[in-house]
Amino acid sequence: MALSISPIQIQALAATYGTPLYIYDVDTITKQYQTLTHAFADTNATFFYACKANTNINILKHILSIGANIDCSSINEAKLALKAGFKGSQILYTSNGIHFSEIEEAVSMGVHINIDSLSNLEKFGEKYGHSYPVGLRLRPNIMAGGNLKISTGHTKSKFGIPIEQIDEIIRLKNTYHIHIQGLHIHTGSEIKDVDVFIKGSSVLFDLANRFDELIYLDLGGGFKVPYKEGEEGTDMIKLGKEVTAAFNNFHQSYPKKLQVWFEPGKFLVSASGYFVTTVNVLKQNGETLIAGVNSGFNHLIRPMFYDAYHQITNISNPQGAPKNYMVTGNICETDTFATDRLLSEVREGDLLVFSNAGAYGFEMGSNYNARLLPAQVMIKSGMAHLIRKRDVFEDLLRNQIELD
Repeated sequence: MALSISPIQIQALAATYGTPLYIYDVDTITKQYQTLTHAFADTNATFFYACKANTNINILKHILSIGANIDCSSINEAKLALKAGFKGSQILYTSNGIHFSEIEEAVSMGVHINIDSLSNLEKFGEKYGHSYPVGLRLRPNIMAGGNLKISTGHTKSKFGIPIEQIDEIIRLKNTYHIHIQGLHIHTGSEIKDVDVFIKGSSVLFDLANRFDELIYLDLGGGFKVPYKEGEEGTDMIKLGKEVTAAFNNFHQSYPKKLQVWFEPGKFLVSASGYFVTTVNVLKQNGETLIAGVNSGFNHLIRPMFYDAYHQITNISNPQGAPKNYMVTGNICETDTFATDRLLSEVREGDLLVFSNAGAYGFEMGSNYNARLLPAQVMIKSGMAHLIRKRDVFEDLLRNQIELD
C-alpha cells in the first residue's frame, strides 16, 4: 500500500515538528467521501461522519466543506461540531448510557437525537411529548464486526434497545405521543459482508410499519477498511446497489419514501493518517530482533487493544535488506506494535511510518507514563499545516492542584 505523502515530505515534517507525529492527508478523506456518494448515487442517502474517529477541529471543518454531516457520541462532540460550523440539522447525537441531562442539552442545540434506552425514552416522552422529534437506537441481535470488542449489535451488547422490547417502545410512544422520526442500528466495525447491512435493513423494514412519522432508517457504519497489502474492504458499489434495491422493494409497500442514513467514521479518515516514529534502540532477543520506537500504546493503542494491523514502512532506509522485526514501544508495559514484521533493514534513528492511523490513533491517546502527546499536521493540496501543537511538560500539570 503506497504512501499518499512522499517520504521526503514526511521526513521534512518530522524534522520540523519532531516525532512521534501524526500527519493527515485530507485529500484522501475527500476521495473516500466521493466513493460513498458515488456508490449511493441512486439512493436517498445521507452520510454522518462518526467523529469519534478523529475530532481535531480542522478535520471536522474539512468534513463539513466536502458536504458530509456529522455523528456524535457525546455532547462535547456535538459542541465541537457546532464550533466547526455544522448546523444543528447536520448533527446526529446518538446517546449511550448517558444521564438524561445530556439529552436535554442536545435538544437545546437543535440536533438530531437517537435514544438507546427505555428509561431515557420515557423521560424524553414525559418532558417533550410530541414537541421534538427523536430517533431510536435498536439492538438488532446481529453478530458482526472484526472482533467482539467492536461488535455492537449482538444479544450481549450494551448498545440500543433490544428489538424484543418493541411492544414497550410502542406503549411509551403512544402514552406520551412521542414523535419518533427514525430507527437506528449499528452492528459493529470492520464489516466486509454486505449481507450484514441487508439483514439490518430487513429488521428495520419489519418495524417501520409500527411508526407513522419516520423520515429515515439508519444502518450505522462500520465499513471494512483494508490494512494489509492485497486486503479488500467493503465493496461499496455492491453495497450501494443492494441497499438501493432493498429500499426500492420496501417502498413498494411502505406509504412514503424514507431516507437511508449511514455513519462512516474510520472509512472516511483512517487511510488519510500516518503516524511517524523514530527508532530509539535495536535489541537482539534470542532469535527476535526488536526495534524499539519513541512511542507506545499511549499514542496508538489499536494494536494492543484490538490486535489491529498497521502497515509499517521504514522510509529512512527503503533499499535496506528485508529483515523480520518485533516493533515495540517505550511504555512500561507489554507494548507491541507488530511481531515478525518484514521491514527494510532498520537502524537506530530511522523513521518508521504507520499507515491507516487517521482513525482512533490520536483520539484514543493519553499521557500514560507522563509521556507527551504528539503534534498533528494536516496536508491539504500538498501544503502542510500544524493543527495541534506537541505537548510540553507544563501540559502534564495543567488542571492539577499542587498542595503546600
